[in-house]
Parts: sequence; structure tokens; C-alpha cells
Amino acid sequence: MAKLKKDTKEAIEYSGSERMNPDLERKLKLQQTTLSKNPAFPDVDKDKIHRVGWPMEYMEDTLFDYNIPANKMPMVLFPHRVAPEKQVDIFKDLGKSIPEAQFVVAQETQLSKDEYHMLLSRSKIVFSANQQETLGISCYEGALVGAAPLVPDRLSYTEMYDSAFKYPSEWTEDWDSYLVHKDKLVEHIRTMLGDLNNSEKIVKQAETLKQDFFGGQALYEIIRGKQL
Repeated sequence: MAKLKKDTKEAIEYSGSERMNPDLERKLKLQQTTLSKNPAFPDVDKDKIHRVGWPMEYMEDTLFDYNIPANKMPMVLFPHRVAPEKQVDIFKDLGKSIPEAQFVVAQETQLSKDEYHMLLSRSKIVFSANQQETLGISCYEGALVGAAPLVPDRLSYTEMYDSAFKYPSEWTEDWDSYLVHKDKLVEHIRTMLGDLNNSEKIVKQAETLKQDFFGGQALYEIIRGKQL
């Protein structure tokens, strides 16, 4: 018995002697042909599929008044939800090893949005050890107010962030891997906390994120073009 699985929730089974629904057969052949080509899908119909950013231009204006460099404290912020795939235990353990800095899990505080943005503006680093991430708005927010993102070189972070703000993925792939590489991550965080000359890099990173991932300009131009 051979098995073919669609990307939808259902799975379809058939034997080699049975005839498959012709429409389904065409769809599966098209899918297999597409996936066998370059992962960047160079032959895709550019009139139907477009790569655009998430329209969040408002975020820069929302956080403008919070970007006060003089507010910075030796603080590392965990801005994500507390969930197993976010590995908050790694963050808390790092805090025990770097007592000269304050490690704050935002979701464990009772803050208004204004108070959260103020906390973000006072942080020197926004940290991630995430095992799942599709976009990562909180690290972008941090960059907008001058907090250095510190993210693993995996998931969406690989494409989105400059090497200055990424650490090797294996350092936090899981708890056991973290324990092996902990000393290197602790040293790296201490170096970033003491870096007084990274503000221009953070501004450049925030601008890149805005242009490529958190701005809707490409989307607006496509929509305008369709309306002409």
C-alpha cells in the first residue's frame, strides 16, 4: 500500500491498482514537480505570488518617544510568551550566571502596554532561545528602541538578522545543548552588555527589518498596480 499525503489535514491512501481522482492526481503531480525544483521556486507565477512585508509602519511611530538612549540599564529582557518552545528556563538560568545584570521575563510582570514599552526601552538586550518563531515582532520592537536583539541563527532569525545579533544555533537547540555551550553564551551576553558602540548597528538592523519584513510598501505597490 502506497501512501500519499496532502498538505491539508486529510491523508489519502490508495493501492497501485486503484485509480486516483484525476483532479487530485494532477494537483499532486504539480506539487511534486514544484517541490523538486529550487526551494526558492524560481518558476512560480510572479503575477500570483509575491513576497511582501507585514504592514507595521505604525510601530515605529508608536515607539518613537520610548527610544531614549540615556535610559539604558544592564537589563536583559525576555519579551516572548512563556511556553515550552520559547525555552524560558534557559533565560532564567543565564540570569543566575550573570548577577550583575537584571534578567526580566516580561510576561511574569503585571505591566500596561505603556509600562512594557518603557521596560523595553530600558533594556540593553532582548533575548531569544526560541525553538519556534515565524516573525518575531518583539525583537523588532526592541531594536526600534535601541535594545540589541540576541537571537539564535535558526528559524526566521537566520534571514532577518545581521550576524552581529545572532549566536550559533547549537548553543540553545535544547537544554542539554545549552549546558554544553553555556559558558560561551554567558561570555557573549556580557560582551554585548558592555558594548557602548553598537547603537548604529542596532539602528541599521531596525531599518532593515522595517524595509524587508515589517513594512507594507511592496504590498501597497502590488495592490495599486492591480487597480490600474
